Amino acid sequence: MIEGKKDLHGSAPDTCETALLLIDVINDFAFAEADLLLKFAVPAARRLRALKRRAHQAGVPVIYINDNFGRWQSNFAALVNPCSKSRGKEVSRLLAPQRHDYFVLKPKHSAFYSTTLDVLLRYLGAQRLIITGIAANICVLFTANDAYMRDYELLIPQDCVASNTEVENDYALQQMRTILKADIRPSTEIKLRKK
Repeated sequence: MIEGKKDLHGSAPDTCETALLLIDVINDFAFAEADLLLKFAVPAARRLRALKRRAHQAGVPVIYINDNFGRWQSNFAALVNPCSKSRGKEVSRLLAPQRHDYFVLKPKHSAFYSTTLDVLLRYLGAQRLIITGIAANICVLFTANDAYMRDYELLIPQDCVASNTEVENDYALQQMRTILKADIRPSTEIKLRKK
């Protein structure tokens, strides 16, 4: 928690050692390999929805971190509606944000690069990050790397991330487990705690 700051105006729990990050799940899937990724993203989104419900019940803040799609004047609400009517509608609808969820728009792969995420996590007092989303071998990996360099404890549930292929996904998970010391157990085995 930042010195002198005790309230985030009721938007989410004021302090919590754990935070759940959802990377690029609000997505139109308007790119060449989208069908490959959707094959794995939809099942991961179903499991992530269950994890998100558990996080809400445990008082763990949920933070959406999403690509701004190169729209520098965009806001998160402006992304949700079009994505829920796009090729990525099933994932976007399964994981639609709720009123008390946080969001951060990112211009590049890592959720930390040129965003407010680091400040938000410090306000929350987060020390443990559960990183989920798409794609495990790109944005999830870059985010996990930056989180590791900031000394966060990392959980990356293997069943709540997706890549274009199982091989790419498994390789990224093993890199995060080995190099970044991430716990990659399935989401159902994660004990959610506010402290």
